[in-house]
Amino acid sequence: MFVIEEEELSVEQAAAASSTPTVAVLVPCYNEALTIAKVVDDFRRVLPEATVYVYDNNSSDDTAAIARAHGAVVRTERRQGKGNVVRQMMRDIDADYYVMVDGDDTYPAEAAPALLAPLMADEADMTVGDRLSNGTYGKENDRAFHGFGNNLVRFLIKLIYGFEFSDVMTGYRAYNAVFAKTMPVLSPGFEIETELSIHAVDKRWRIQEIPIDYRDRPEGSESKLDTFSDGMKVLLMILSLFKDYRPLALFSWMSLVFFLLGLVAGVPVIVEFLQTGLVPKLPSALLAVALVVVGMLSFTSGLILDTVVKGARKQYELDVTRAYERYGRTI
Repeated sequence: MFVIEEEELSVEQAAAASSTPTVAVLVPCYNEALTIAKVVDDFRRVLPEATVYVYDNNSSDDTAAIARAHGAVVRTERRQGKGNVVRQMMRDIDADYYVMVDGDDTYPAEAAPALLAPLMADEADMTVGDRLSNGTYGKENDRAFHGFGNNLVRFLIKLIYGFEFSDVMTGYRAYNAVFAKTMPVLSPGFEIETELSIHAVDKRWRIQEIPIDYRDRPEGSESKLDTFSDGMKVLLMILSLFKDYRPLALFSWMSLVFFLLGLVAGVPVIVEFLQTGLVPKLPSALLAVALVVVGMLSFTSGLILDTVVKGARKQYELDVTRAYERYGRTI
């Protein structure tokens, strides 16, 4: 009788263990030998149940060896760029919840439980570590154009999608398995944060922002982000996703611009024709007609692409439902 009870208890313990949510800490790295040991140690201390994955992106220093020595699971991604690393991480790693953080020790591991809590309570699908609301980013970071770029991206996302992020460029996020496995990562580099944010807003995922403390890189550690070239890539990514996600809005604005230009070119011709019965400015008349036709074609293109996008959105919703059946803990 005692043996039977012990066997039943073991089965119950196994079932309980299988229901324990798994957490993966994702750390994309490129030449972070100075800080990676502390990052790995901190997350292993704060989240002892989690597995820390460090993906080395062609580092020329000892980043991979140091991370491995401190207990991280180390893998290599040869395609250069943070977006390429994150794409492969999402493909390779299966977990119930993911925490994505940079390897430069600017984000506190102590904030990870707060990022995970809304996910585990099924109150959010993605949480964002907000560095700006409490002012720590402004105090620690003296690169003025970084703050300007963040504000510009926030403004554009609010203008286009109607959602206002407090901090859209943060590299500290957490999300659930369904979000990770249905996220189509297209960007190769530092545009990944913007892409994650826009995707979450456009697909109506539940988003929560969690204020976190930010600390600047330690002396000797250098940022890999180029303010101007990477900033331009981010802006182009926003435009590209605007075209992909909201084509009717984009092409409607383009159509309106062409119509207005057509009016500017055509109104003087029409006025002169009404007064004299002649059209002496034939080039202006042809230009006006061409601009109006282009405007009509732009609007028609927007309508057609909007139909395509709606079809893709319906398919995406079905894919998400299947992903919940496979990865989701609750629906």
